[in-house]
Amino acid sequence: SPYKSPTDMGVNMAGNCIIDDDAVCEAAKQEIIRRYYNTLCDVRKGNAEKDQIYKQELIMEQAQISTVDRPVIAAAVEKAEITGGPAVAIQLNDGAIISAKTSSLLGASSAMLLDALKHLAKIPDEVRLLSPMVIEPIQNLKTKQLGHKNPRLHMDEALVALSVCALTDYNAKIALEKLPELRHCEVHSSVILSQVDVGVFRRLGVNLTTEPNYQSGNLYHG
Repeated sequence: SPYKSPTDMGVNMAGNCIIDDDAVCEAAKQEIIRRYYNTLCDVRKGNAEKDQIYKQELIMEQAQISTVDRPVIAAAVEKAEITGGPAVAIQLNDGAIISAKTSSLLGASSAMLLDALKHLAKIPDEVRLLSPMVIEPIQNLKTKQLGHKNPRLHMDEALVALSVCALTDYNAKIALEKLPELRHCEVHSSVILSQVDVGVFRRLGVNLTTEPNYQSGNLYHG
């Protein structure tokens, strides 16, 4: 046997499979930054101790990286500062960075999602993918029947509405077909997101980070 130990047979042979060392190094640096932000949020939620942040910062220093190396962070924070509300930014696989803010109809994540799909489908910005005739019944159901205070559509609701519009609208149809192209994209939010939006991002295969800030002062964050 060419192996000297079980470790040599398993973990230590992984290096032989690396064919692009630069790509692996960059991916590792991005993962370090993502874990740093995850730690910041865990501390904010009371699920981790502050000394874990120091350990993460030490690792970043040793790797010679900072939050500047994750471009979507600056894009989301800048959008939030300009608009005075929550914002979300995505870096697509073609390198384009798209940011969006919260509106009266959509949460920031939903607005960003639709803008990203329009970019991928080459649909002009002024084109509206969701018809008000579809959005309004959903909002009425949420606020008047289900007792929600926030009428804005979460990502899952926006995707359902987009699916309905795709039955009769060609732009909505081709935008929906671009959904798989969001996999492995980088996303950053200026606030801690609801579990609904976090779950949708996870199922889409998106790499998500958020600032350790809540959108409101409520103790409960759904």
